Amino acid sequence: MRADVFLVESGHASTRSQAQRLIASGVEWRLGPGAPWTKVLKNGDDIPAGSELRLLDAAEARFVSRGGLKLDGALESLGLAVQGLQCLDVGQSTGGFTHCLLERGARRVVGVDVGHGQLHAQLRADPRVVCLEGLNARALTPEALQAAWEDAWSEPSAAAVEDDAEPDSPYRWMSGDGEVTDYDDSDDVSDDDVEADLARERGATVPAEPANRRRLKAWAGESTAPVFDLVTGDLSFISLTLVLPALVPLLAPGGHLLMLVKPQFELQPGQVGKGGIVRDASLYPVVEQRIRDCCASLGLEVRAWMDSPISGGDGNHEFFVFARRGA
Repeated sequence: MRADVFLVESGHASTRSQAQRLIASGVEWRLGPGAPWTKVLKNGDDIPAGSELRLLDAAEARFVSRGGLKLDGALESLGLAVQGLQCLDVGQSTGGFTHCLLERGARRVVGVDVGHGQLHAQLRADPRVVCLEGLNARALTPEALQAAWEDAWSEPSAAAVEDDAEPDSPYRWMSGDGEVTDYDDSDDVSDDDVEADLARERGATVPAEPANRRRLKAWAGESTAPVFDLVTGDLSFISLTLVLPALVPLLAPGGHLLMLVKPQFELQPGQVGKGGIVRDASLYPVVEQRIRDCCASLGLEVRAWMDSPISGGDGNHEFFVFARRGA
């Protein structure tokens, strides 16, 4: 079996692209204990079924995508703790940033992406993750995010799935004087109403449910208020200056924003070289100033501007901007 396919099939890598990066970092195989190790030289090398693998550098396998390594390095450099925080991951994609935040103890990660079906199955099944697909970050509003979140935590209500036809004799009861009457239960309290009342007593925010939808019991009493302690993001084909205005209203007062900056999407086409690579390092300060000016106009205080610990997949030099919303 091809080496890159073998790594995916054996669970050492989530995707073939990740497997290929692991192979570039060093992978060896052997047929059993005592047998000599054979180094994988290229992605198409054959590895016999049942072979034992050894990764010479397992860093690439820590997260479902290399984006997790970028964010992990930035958080480490900043000394920023995310334990117990509610985070928003914009441009969630496969989930590298989300995976990193969870590994560092985030309480919940709400992910937004314009695409569909990209999030890794491991993360999609994690109850701490809310995956909201088909949302454009540039047009994101607190109301749209909360509506999508409510929808993700809901299911069709009984009224939406049951036959609307009225039965011939519903709820027939014997009255006190022996007459058969129809019992009217329209004033009875529903289970959902009871759950909502209990949630309010606990101080939780219980927004109106979408039409013909009801909350899943697993999330009864949980708030979907679109307020986040930390907003992270890894976006392509759009300038952050077009997205940040939509993200600031989602930040809690004093909350932090940590976004990956890709210079090729912040410059004019004539400033970007062949293959979409920014080769003129003198343009990096131009990008930085543009992002700093945008943050200042939105009431964000830039706390740090730093190099990404690893370059982009296309070879571009990337950066992180770290900012705080005023109280």
